[in-house]
Amino acid sequence: MSKPPDLVQGTLDLLLLKILALEPQNGWAISLRLKQVSGEILQVSDGSLYPALHKLEQQGWITAEWKASDNNRRAKFYSLTRLGRRHLDREAANWTRLSAAISHVVKLREA
Repeated sequence: MSKPPDLVQGTLDLLLLKILALEPQNGWAISLRLKQVSGEILQVSDGSLYPALHKLEQQGWITAEWKASDNNRRAKFYSLTRLGRRHLDREAANWTRLSAAISHVVKLREA
């Protein structure tokens, strides 16, 4: 998912926030989790993932801290903030509304 042109604007942010709502994770684990829960359909490149995480951090929606990973290597772990939780809730509601509207249009019966 290297920011394909057909990806709705803001979708990557929504997906990252949702994954981080489950638990704090490092970038590699976030990427792996996204791939796993999407049935290997969504894959994000490092060139898209880390700039998106940086942007979310600048917005105040996530925080980051350096810790040891499972394999005892130093890694930056990202966590959702309270502000990020509120933003996630709003964006998830918007996504539900938008995707339902799109589904209605796509399912129209042709004459």
